[in-house]
Amino acid sequence: MYTPVMVQRKDGQKRVRDAPRTRRRMLEAARELFVGNGYGATTLKEIADRAGVAVQTIYFTFGNKRVLLKELVDVAIAGDLEPVATMDRPWFQEVLAAETAEAHLRLHVQGTRGILERVAPIVEMLRAATAADPALAGQWAEDADPRFAVHREAARSLVAKPGARAGVTAEHAADLLFGLLSPELYQVFVRDRGWSPERWENWAAGTLASQLCQG
Repeated sequence: MYTPVMVQRKDGQKRVRDAPRTRRRMLEAARELFVGNGYGATTLKEIADRAGVAVQTIYFTFGNKRVLLKELVDVAIAGDLEPVATMDRPWFQEVLAAETAEAHLRLHVQGTRGILERVAPIVEMLRAATAADPALAGQWAEDADPRFAVHREAARSLVAKPGARAGVTAEHAADLLFGLLSPELYQVFVRDRGWSPERWENWAAGTLASQLCQG
C-alpha cells in the first residue's frame, strides 16, 4: 500500500499531490535500471534522476532500496498499485466461479499469462539481487511460496468441477500448474524460442488440459 505525498497549500489545507503517478514513475525507473544495470549496481540517486524526482522522494516513499525492489515485484505481479492480493482479484475470482474444469483452466492460464508478461523479465534480476544481498529474502514471508499458494487454491477448485480428470488430486494439479506456468518456462518459450504470449497461452492451456481435464 502506498502512502500519499502531502503538500501544504497557501490556505493552510493539505492536499494529496499526484502520488500514484509519481510512485509508478519511480517504480518504472527502478525496473529499467535494475534490469538493465543490475540491482547492486543501481543507486537510488540514479533511479531518482531517471524518474525526475529528488532522491529524498525515493527515501520518503520507500525507505530503502530493498523495500523499493519488494514493491516493484509486488506491482509487477498485481499490475497496479492497489493493495489487493492475487486471490482476491476479479480475474482469480472469475476462475474460481467457472462452472467446468476446462473453463476454469483456460481462465487461470489467461490470468497467469498477464502476470508472467510483467514478472518474467525481472525474475533473473531478482534472483541475482537476492544472491548478492541475502537480506532481500526477508522482504517476503518465508512460510509459503505465494505463487504456489495461488496455484494450489486454483487446483483445489479445479479438481472438484465437472470435466476434471478422475483420480487427479489437488496436490498433483497444483504441482503441474506451478511447474508449467512458471516464469522460467515462460521465458524459455517466449524469450528464448520467440513464441508470442498468445502461442504460449494456447500451448500451456492445451498441455494442462490433457493432464487435468477429461478428454
